[in-house]
Amino acid sequence: MNTGSASTLLDHLLEPQPAPAWWLVLATAAAAVILVGYRPLWRLTRAVVTVAHEGGHALVALLTGRRLHAITLHTDTSGLTVSSGKPSGPGMILTAAAGYPAPALLGLGYAALLGTGRVTVMLWATLVMLAAVLIKVRNVYGLLTVFVLGALVFGVSWFGSDLLQAAFAYLAAWFLLAAGVRPVFELQRSRRGQPGRADSDADQLARLTHLPAVLWVLFFTAVCLAALALGAMLMLAPVQELHPLLQR
Repeated sequence: MNTGSASTLLDHLLEPQPAPAWWLVLATAAAAVILVGYRPLWRLTRAVVTVAHEGGHALVALLTGRRLHAITLHTDTSGLTVSSGKPSGPGMILTAAAGYPAPALLGLGYAALLGTGRVTVMLWATLVMLAAVLIKVRNVYGLLTVFVLGALVFGVSWFGSDLLQAAFAYLAAWFLLAAGVRPVFELQRSRRGQPGRADSDADQLARLTHLPAVLWVLFFTAVCLAALALGAMLMLAPVQELHPLLQR
């Protein structure tokens, strides 16, 4: 690829797209609520949340100097990220704490990009992140899940119209923001239903920090709800000027 074509590709990647129609933003938000709230669909879409959850563990493990060994994704939508390093201390605490907030924070990052019209940047950044996760996945189901997600994102970003790309990007952002909350509630419900179990992220953090696990559940909840509120503001702001009903 010559310098001119590389520059053209970069310009296309960074060029902001116009704000989408107000109905598209609201329709994708409604669709995301259905994907999260309707149980039969949630059983399928929760796999996306697991990828983001385990990716959060993996990223923070690397950022804190731990050695990342493997990511495993299971058919029941659970997952496991294996890293090595000090078994206690800030690095281990941050790594353990990163999973549950990761989907909502990723959705917030998407919302920030979409709020400035960077649909293409958002889609290609997703491809880079999925490729990074794929390198460390160590089971067949996990490889298939990440590959299918990557193929879907690539297909939309490369072959999709501007409308399809915007709809897909906004749906992904809304979904991650909304979906970040539900697993935290499921976490607390499972802890109440099986009080003898102590293998959740919250229980692991309780052992590491000597703080009650319920405080970590509340922390996860606060982060996810704050991300949802801020992400909604960022995505709705550009379209408020385009429709009177959305104006304050």
